[in-house]
Amino acid sequence: MHCQLYLKMHLFSRRAYSGLLFSQGSMAICLRSSKSLIKPLLYRNISLSCQRCTVMASWVIDRYGRNDVLRFTNNMMFPVIHFPNEVIIKVHAASLNPIDVNMRNGYGAAALNVKRDPLKLKSTRSEFPLTLGRDVSGVIMECGLNVSYFKPGDEVWAAIPPWKQGTISEFVVASGNEISHKPKCLSHMEAASLPYVGLTAWSAINQIGGLNQDNCSGKRILIFGASGGVGTFAIQLMKAWGGHVTAVCSQDASTLVKKLGADDVIDYKSGDVAEQLKMLPLFDFILDNVGGPTENWSPDFLKKWSGATYVTLVTPFLLNVDRLGVADGMLQTGVTIGTKAVKHLCKGIHYRWAFFTPSGQSLDEIAKLVDSGKIQPVVEQVFSFSEVPKAFLRLEGGHARGKTVINLVHSYYNALKNGHPGSDQRVHLAQYPIFRQWSIPGAPEGTGNPQVIQHCSYGCIYCMSPPPPLPL
Repeated sequence: MHCQLYLKMHLFSRRAYSGLLFSQGSMAICLRSSKSLIKPLLYRNISLSCQRCTVMASWVIDRYGRNDVLRFTNNMMFPVIHFPNEVIIKVHAASLNPIDVNMRNGYGAAALNVKRDPLKLKSTRSEFPLTLGRDVSGVIMECGLNVSYFKPGDEVWAAIPPWKQGTISEFVVASGNEISHKPKCLSHMEAASLPYVGLTAWSAINQIGGLNQDNCSGKRILIFGASGGVGTFAIQLMKAWGGHVTAVCSQDASTLVKKLGADDVIDYKSGDVAEQLKMLPLFDFILDNVGGPTENWSPDFLKKWSGATYVTLVTPFLLNVDRLGVADGMLQTGVTIGTKAVKHLCKGIHYRWAFFTPSGQSLDEIAKLVDSGKIQPVVEQVFSFSEVPKAFLRLEGGHARGKTVINLVHSYYNALKNGHPGSDQRVHLAQYPIFRQWSIPGAPEGTGNPQVIQHCSYGCIYCMSPPPPLPL
């Protein structure tokens, strides 16, 4: 009788009776009798997450600029579910893409701000503090009422759109249609390297280029910038669908792209690329990750009047909006793409632009290819959560050979203990108990307090009381 009373009170006030119940999966258990009190709860009908958890650790920027604008904070606002199709994800790993460096510098700010607040309803017009990072692999912590394909505890991966808060943070909010179940064969660090580049390549090749597993067999594919994140994914996808791939990259990346399945490799440093391509048969599809002068001559190597397509990922859309404003920028962009499309169509080829498109459904298809062994992650280097500025500098240096990944979970304990570059704060774990010993490998005994921290069976953290002030 007492246990039933405790349960009812718990559902209305978790704070008052948090010490009486232990959440194990979706079962409530009385600690006094160790007996199950109710049947499994429906996550979509009741929320068990605690609203006391109001801040989190994150890397943010407060203005646009070079790498020194990156700032670590322990007081970033904890994400909140605003729409019934959203989920909160505990971030285990994230990764960086060139767009993160560009956004740090202010690229696309005007267009993205319009997307963030199209009706200008927010009281503050500033997007700061802004968290960067698009890729995430982690565990769902809480689901909105309309989320039916996922539940708390599911391991998922996603690519968060650039107009939303990013993933270089403890937690992130994503829409249910943006996430997918993580491939079972990958770790979180491996999985975090794929979503953004995978969806970008998928958009260019499948949605814009029209290629798929049924019509790609035997087609000749040319990929510029083949050793980067999008390029390495595109090579594997085209080979999985039976295409013949010619990769353009530097000589030191030739071993990598051949290992991924490239049939021919062109070294852009060893001579004129156009002259080298003249030695090969014409192509059915070109994916251009480089842009610039390449766009002027590379479409000439497509088969004319055969449905061959040139797709570039380097477009002036965001630059036009930043420079000219939303209306004039979109008008200029429309004129540019229309003019180029007609010009190339008169030559017998299709000219297209492609953009990253968030899609959980496409990630489902990619996950199948990953689990079947047809696509593998290509990780160049892994950085800890305290090394985010170093990760940006590495990516900014160019000549990537795969992805730059940030490991959040296994490095978070040490990050809290030792502080971060750009932060003078040091955390005394005895006063700021974040993890139990089993949660983070290597954490010493006594870093968790059962009266303050309660863990569910899948490792999420619910703070039952506000943490003490961070000592300097």
